[in-house]
Amino acid sequence: MWKDAYYDGTEKGIDRAAQIYSDIDLFFWPKTGSKDISKVIDVTAVKRSVRNLILTNPYEKPFHPEIGSGVRGVLFEPMTPITAYVLTMKIEEVIVSFEPRARLIGVRATPNLDNNAYEVTIEFYVVNAPTELVSMEVLLERVR
Repeated sequence: MWKDAYYDGTEKGIDRAAQIYSDIDLFFWPKTGSKDISKVIDVTAVKRSVRNLILTNPYEKPFHPEIGSGVRGVLFEPMTPITAYVLTMKIEEVIVSFEPRARLIGVRATPNLDNNAYEVTIEFYVVNAPTELVSMEVLLERVR
């Protein structure tokens, strides 16, 4: 009984590293040849999940008020090195806490004073593909 409760699939030759990560494509493009919604897999799925976590505010996700980064509130602060540091800390915290498929390497937030925005570079490894370093760039700007 206890063995079944904690079964992880490794006894029957299923390798955990062979798991493919997949998510629903949030652009809702239909699959070719059917009316079903397409999905994104592996690195693309993790990148979209990281982007969605960064852009989500706390209390924005129903029934999960703890999920969210709160970076929108930081974007209305004056553009200083301290604000860029706070922004990177909030992004690191949300990725480490809520995205188990990504092993975070680093986050850099560079202020773009001309456009009143931050250019954020996130580097991480996907857990199933530890040899490929994923570098992702997100432009964070204020929206009225």
